[in-house]
Amino acid sequence: MAEKIPSWPKVTIRLYDDHNAEVKIAGRSHPVNHHDPRQAAIGLVSERALQLGRPVKATAVESDGASWPLIIHPDGRVEAVETESRGRGKGSGSGSGGQKPIWPIIVAMVVACALVIGTVLYLAVFSKGDPVAKPTESPKLPTLPAPSVRPDQFVGRPVPSGWSTNASWTVDIADGSAPAVSPDGTEVAVLTPDNKIAVFDSNGKVLWQDKVPRGSENPVYTTIDSKRVLAVESPETLYYWAGDGAQATELELPNSSSVQFFGTSPLVQMGTEAGSSVISGGELKTVPNQPRLSTILLAEGDKALIARYAGPLYWSQPGKDLVKLDLTPPAKTSGIDHVVAASPGQALVLWKSTTPGMVVPAVHSTANGAAVATCPTVRQGDNDEWDWVPDTAHKVAAWGECLIDFTARKTFLHTDFQPQSITGTTIYGTVEGHLVATTPGGRSSAVASNTARPWGIAGGHAIVVNDNVVYALDKK
Repeated sequence: MAEKIPSWPKVTIRLYDDHNAEVKIAGRSHPVNHHDPRQAAIGLVSERALQLGRPVKATAVESDGASWPLIIHPDGRVEAVETESRGRGKGSGSGSGGQKPIWPIIVAMVVACALVIGTVLYLAVFSKGDPVAKPTESPKLPTLPAPSVRPDQFVGRPVPSGWSTNASWTVDIADGSAPAVSPDGTEVAVLTPDNKIAVFDSNGKVLWQDKVPRGSENPVYTTIDSKRVLAVESPETLYYWAGDGAQATELELPNSSSVQFFGTSPLVQMGTEAGSSVISGGELKTVPNQPRLSTILLAEGDKALIARYAGPLYWSQPGKDLVKLDLTPPAKTSGIDHVVAASPGQALVLWKSTTPGMVVPAVHSTANGAAVATCPTVRQGDNDEWDWVPDTAHKVAAWGECLIDFTARKTFLHTDFQPQSITGTTIYGTVEGHLVATTPGGRSSAVASNTARPWGIAGGHAIVVNDNVVYALDKK
């Protein structure tokens, strides 16, 4: 039976003493303090098995280090898996190597009996006259020590234009990490130095916290199953929280996979041969029907945007046929030169100009293929080093020297401009190595080279970082 049971989720039961144990399910720790920790631990795992509708594999580790592979069923039954060699701790001598672990059998009997008795009591007494099960409250996050949040002055380097040096609140963050500001500007999420994710409102109040594995990536606001969530990728698991104190959903990641957040939703890249997957219904689903010689650009919900180098573009969705995205060509063009990149709702395409040796950069809607911005014609190759920097509100963007005002549907060429970031409608970038701030069609102003550039605006505060500290700057 063991060979037919998936290895996901990874479950470990670690016994410390007569009253304490720890259950790890897909990387999440569940401390156990009970008069019979074995019984409590197996009960916890059987609940997860019941949620999955199938048995799960588990490894039980005794306090002396001896380990036992098990199969735990939804009804609480436990099977010991026979192996040629078992892990030994300092307390497992040669005489114990061939013995079967007696405690899983005993605990299985106790748990199974408890389940049977509980079911009988419920059917005979508690559910009489009430055939509809009552919903239970979703598990909530544990209460954790709050990080130190305090006001301070930002004196490490110049502040961005329009903001003061006064920070209404600051908080230390993990070394080398970066904050995430929610798209609506109501939240700021950070990784703390003690391996937690902490979410604040715009005034610095802690909304919720949770533990994350060491080595987790920066938090990202994204969308999964049509809900806005905060996601963190760890080496083995993708965690995502819907907020309001609800526990994280855990999605185990295959070996050698990585998560890309270029679109509105995560795209899990499984490797060159395995392809990519989207998340739907809390599960990974392979992107189907990928055309040969094409690249998956990003994910939006359970759909993936795919493009060949010279076009066309497609939408792929599990369970549905491949859909071609027809692009509206800009005026005075003779066909696609190549597809450059994509971001949420937008695809960047270079079109062949009717003038030989020239190309027309255009930004297209990935919803209907319309050209939402057409940049001035440039010589072929001159825009090879152009970077694409859009804002999350789809108001402005910079594609290299081409500055775009989506609201006015106008573009402006800013010679030698190299964009770096956008705050509101202000675009930061460099001209001949000097940092400047500008707006589409507006004048550029010089900015000190080491000026802090905001990661986003939360309420009335600019969120900047210096020396592993987040500062929420007040307006000037």
